Amino acid sequence: GKKCGAGGGGGGGGSSSGGGSPQSYEELQTQRVMANVRERQRTQSLNEAFAALRKIIPTLPSDKLSKIQTLKLAARYIDFLYQVLQSDELDSKMASCSYVAHERLSYAFSVWR
Repeated sequence: GKKCGAGGGGGGGGSSSGGGSPQSYEELQTQRVMANVRERQRTQSLNEAFAALRKIIPTLPSDKLSKIQTLKLAARYIDFLYQVLQSDELDSKMASCSYVAHERLSYAFSVWR
């Protein structure tokens, strides 16, 4: 789907030589190709960011999270971690062993959600 104001971050084509002269078919085609390349890069960057976020959030093996599910679960995880900090649930011995603490948090979150 095309968005309103498509072509947004180019600052206007810049390549056309004259003041408001109609662009050639080739120029328009080049602009379109460049816009497609930028959109692919934007999408790839977004997908990489979501992949990184999915690695941080403890998930169940059955979870195949969409982007919206990932965002919602991330928000719930932040809320969960905040509550853990508020209740000071992890005693200092457990907190010193980061792997065990992380495993306990992951399990607690999977139960909590």
